Amino acid sequence: MSKKILFNAFIMDCASHQTPGLWAHPRNQSWRYKEIDYWIELAKIAESGYFAAIFIADVIGYYDVYGGDAKTAVKNAVQIPINDPLQIAAAAAAATKHIGFGVTASTAFEHPYVFARRIATADHYTKGRVGWNIVTSYLESGAKNVGDNGLNRHDDRYEVANEYLEVIYKLLEGSWEDGAIVHDREKRVFADPNKVHEIGHKGKYFEVPGIALTEPSPQRTPVLFQAGASEAGKKFAARHVECVFVANPSATIVRNYASDVRALANKAGRDAGALKVFSLATIIVDETDEEARAKYEEYKQYISYEGALALVSGWIGIDLSGYQPDEILKRDESNAIVSILNDLTTDGEKEWTPRKLAEWIGISGLGALFIGSPVTVADAIEAWVEKTGVDGLNIGSVISHETFADVVKYLVPELQKRGVYPTSYADGTLREKIFGRKYLPDNHPAAQYRDIEKAKKAARSDRHG
Repeated sequence: MSKKILFNAFIMDCASHQTPGLWAHPRNQSWRYKEIDYWIELAKIAESGYFAAIFIADVIGYYDVYGGDAKTAVKNAVQIPINDPLQIAAAAAAATKHIGFGVTASTAFEHPYVFARRIATADHYTKGRVGWNIVTSYLESGAKNVGDNGLNRHDDRYEVANEYLEVIYKLLEGSWEDGAIVHDREKRVFADPNKVHEIGHKGKYFEVPGIALTEPSPQRTPVLFQAGASEAGKKFAARHVECVFVANPSATIVRNYASDVRALANKAGRDAGALKVFSLATIIVDETDEEARAKYEEYKQYISYEGALALVSGWIGIDLSGYQPDEILKRDESNAIVSILNDLTTDGEKEWTPRKLAEWIGISGLGALFIGSPVTVADAIEAWVEKTGVDGLNIGSVISHETFADVVKYLVPELQKRGVYPTSYADGTLREKIFGRKYLPDNHPAAQYRDIEKAKKAARSDRHG
């Protein structure tokens, strides 16, 4: 294997991300999620292991599909209570030098003009180490609580997201030219108004006539992450995204996803090699196979069966409380994360029942699970990367910060010894560290808005035929 495997720490700003019930483990520190020191500690651990980024998931809403209400989710801390993840980035970046922060934010609940300022500010305060994980959201509870009647249909959400990204690109790439900030004390000119432009956006979903509120941040547009695995999601990723994330325990499904999204990127005129594909994995590692397996068995004692089913019911939009524990799941129509339901019901490698699903999700979410000594786990990861074609892993946390500390202590040195894992960081921004460039490439859709006056003229021409 010639390429270096990349790691992200996959976590959420709450007490229980993808391991329902594990918050009760006596060594778990996840209850401290509301303390900034908790996040600084995590960032330092991840940076000591040369992780590319801390990937912070998020949801707006709560899991009220299982049993028809949110009681099970609240009782088991199933991603509730949950805080705003974007505020973590600046504070944790100030305490570190290299680690990036991939922060999740939805295109469904916040106007792009407001969000453009928030993400650009984070890019400034992290010195260019922020990424944006773009989601279109899947919880009806979130839509209802911001005043909407409910979520748009699944594919319609991606139509909105495409225009949302167009507005973001215009604001962050085109509104302020390079050199607009002159900071000339003698002439009393801070910014040259001739180099600051209104974007003049008038679309189907958004109308944004004016200028961006922020001056260009170190990356202008942050590194773009996304995890859509449906057909609409893959097309969106192929058009816009730099780092794509897939969560599935089947190597075949992960390989097919990576192949599909890269082919679609080529079709969209982008270099498929410029996309980094990360798959979800949980790693339980110790000095020996026996010690790692014992740790896994210890963790399993804390899984919440009902908490796990509340989580997956929210993901797929179907109430699993009506299933018998050993009843095989079947495909049904849903307006949530349709790819999860499709994969669970068409995976030729395994038939899933609520009981099997709860046990798997309770430790490893919907990703792969690697258990063993450093040699055993390193062998398994190398084989996984070879078989699937992914570039790296989003590593889920079983308990904080033990999972990541163990990976850094036991696994990272073994992978480094094999020459398949980084031993240092590149200088510069998150994009420079991952891709070797500061800005989005010229063949990315954002590039057409760098000359915003030319883009506005072209848009007027299109509108008038």
